[in-house]
Amino acid sequence: MKKSNEPLWWAFFGAGGALSALCLPALLFLLALAMPLGWIETPSFEAASGLVHHPLARLFLFALISLSLLHWGHRFRFTLYDGLQLKHLESLIVVFCYGGAIVGSIFAGFVLWQL
Repeated sequence: MKKSNEPLWWAFFGAGGALSALCLPALLFLLALAMPLGWIETPSFEAASGLVHHPLARLFLFALISLSLLHWGHRFRFTLYDGLQLKHLESLIVVFCYGGAIVGSIFAGFVLWQL
């Protein structure tokens, strides 16, 4: 029987979907609605900078960004396969979807490391 790496990508898909579903709505509510409308006080630059410079916050942001990108890559791959019937371009689609997610994750890690 041929071994497959498909369970690994499904695990990233599930982890990215769960983390995105739990955290992104709260972050969007706070950053895009509550703070601009003045429902809650906007933190000072020093407070926000101090939070982002904490190693656990950086780790959380990296996990959120990279798992969300891998979730997107897996979902988009099967959208192209099933929705647009592009199964004949399988290797190109895999490289584009997962490669893009991995490059985006490396970029996010680099930016978070430089903070």
